[in-house]
Amino acid sequence: MTQSDLSKQPVAPPGAPLVVLSAVNKHYGDLHVLRDIDLTVHAGEVLVVIGPSGSGKSTLCRTINRLETIDSGSITVDGTPLPEEGKALAALRSEVGMVFQSFNLFAHKTILENVTLGPIKVRGRDKAAARTAGLALLERVGIASQADKLPAQLSGGQQQRVAIARALAMEPKVILFDEPTSALDPEMINEVLDVMTQLAKDGMTMVVVTHEMGFARRAADRVVFMDAGQIVEQATPDEFFAHPSSDRAKDFLSKILSH
Repeated sequence: MTQSDLSKQPVAPPGAPLVVLSAVNKHYGDLHVLRDIDLTVHAGEVLVVIGPSGSGKSTLCRTINRLETIDSGSITVDGTPLPEEGKALAALRSEVGMVFQSFNLFAHKTILENVTLGPIKVRGRDKAAARTAGLALLERVGIASQADKLPAQLSGGQQQRVAIARALAMEPKVILFDEPTSALDPEMINEVLDVMTQLAKDGMTMVVVTHEMGFARRAADRVVFMDAGQIVEQATPDEFFAHPSSDRAKDFLSKILSH
């Protein structure tokens, strides 16, 4: 086996299968947005999903906690099929954190209240314990000093870091990031990516839809490239960026990396 053959061997996954999508299809009317998606995310893995606009990346991300329903196929989280509705779905969503493009914070609650609401209401945490844990999380994302402010008093980058702390507060098994920096001014992007990079180093299981190629290179265990609703290829960051195997990926990278 040559050295180049060795470089193409799949990297051993960090842990057991945690999120498994099998033969997943999704339509919006006549538009086939997800086409026979087979994908496994392992515990402790950072999976970065990239591709052109309209390729199905965000839809894929949103199916994992059933913000989008699927037409066929199956999705399991830690061995449990996605429930359709009700308490079982709410319980699953407490295991699957989500960070959106728009921060979706409660405007009339303080930063700390935003972070502690889920643990108190959903997990039944004692208020004092939730507050202590919430302050520690705000410290972790670098905004403990803002705990008593309202979201509107914070920058976009700070608000997104609150959203990450809020997701972490539920102690989820996996966190989904749906283009978390796309609504931010350029100078705020790195402060959010730095927090996400640290989470990756800490072993958090993450599925990240992003246009930030630097983050993909730096933090991903695996890069998945999508186009036209399909997974076209997947590889380690080094392999994908140095030697993309499909013409579609080569074309995408030539456009996005030339700027």
